[in-house]
Amino acid sequence: MKRQSEQRAGFLFGIGAYGMWGLVPLFWPLLKPSGAIEILAHRMAWSLVVVGLALLVLRRWSWVAELVREPRKLALISLAATVITVNWGLYIWAVNAGQVVEASLGYFINPLVTIAMGVLLLKERLRPAQWAAVGIGLAAVVVLTIGYGRPPWISLVLAFSFAVYGLIKKKVNIGGLESLAAETAVQFLPALAYLLWLGSSGAATFTAGGAGHGALLAATGIVTAAPLVCFGAAAIRVPLSTLGLLQYLAPVFQFLLGIVYFHEAMPPERWAGFSLVWAALAVLTWDALRTSRRARLELAAATAAAVEQADLAHPTARPSTVPGSAS
Repeated sequence: MKRQSEQRAGFLFGIGAYGMWGLVPLFWPLLKPSGAIEILAHRMAWSLVVVGLALLVLRRWSWVAELVREPRKLALISLAATVITVNWGLYIWAVNAGQVVEASLGYFINPLVTIAMGVLLLKERLRPAQWAAVGIGLAAVVVLTIGYGRPPWISLVLAFSFAVYGLIKKKVNIGGLESLAAETAVQFLPALAYLLWLGSSGAATFTAGGAGHGALLAATGIVTAAPLVCFGAAAIRVPLSTLGLLQYLAPVFQFLLGIVYFHEAMPPERWAGFSLVWAALAVLTWDALRTSRRARLELAAATAAAVEQADLAHPTARPSTVPGSAS
């Protein structure tokens, strides 16, 4: 019963995390007239403040000393901070420039890019269904390139930057909250320097826009940290396959917002490209679920065989039946 309760809570945390990421395009336009770079700098600075307070409350500081003693990890975290800065900045710009649909495409194709990178960089071997999904994804990019009259560069940069970020995070292998703290610590000084320069030149909107606008800019730290905390709570409670399915909530919400709320155009060729992407993801999801089910069945069979072999090797003594005793 407790296990089911934990999984239900994890499922809700997962919906909360991906739901917040999916609805974040509603937040960035509220920060106008701030430009994308100013918003990004505030996000970098305030995220460190929020995550630092969270770690202070949780008293989770022992990892800092360990990290400082590992130059390779520090270098990887600096690289991760650089890559996610590009991702965050481009996403904010894309939303405020009326490119929400194309930005959502980046997170739709991200799993396909991650698989392709696994083949190219990690020499991973793909199953036939995965090859089919990647091929369909490439066809989708071609169709969208024809439809846009240019490659969907916003989508591609978002997808590749987030895939590279995920690859680096896998190599660093520290907790989500701790990782964000380390990354924003790297980002903090450049962000602060930019904001101070902006303020000295009279171009900053933090105070010029009034208290409400300043509070919204400060809230970028909460907008960054809150879904990550929910994601961390979900990741320890639900299977990876469930998280894999939930991840599509974010781009679905973003796509729907782009069409329904922001009224972005969707000509037929763009629908065709998106349909191919969704077909690729359907193949990928089907293959992942089938593989996961097969792995569970094989594990159960192996466990049963091991138990049976152990019983044969060490038979349990059976109690003898005494004549006349009650059965």
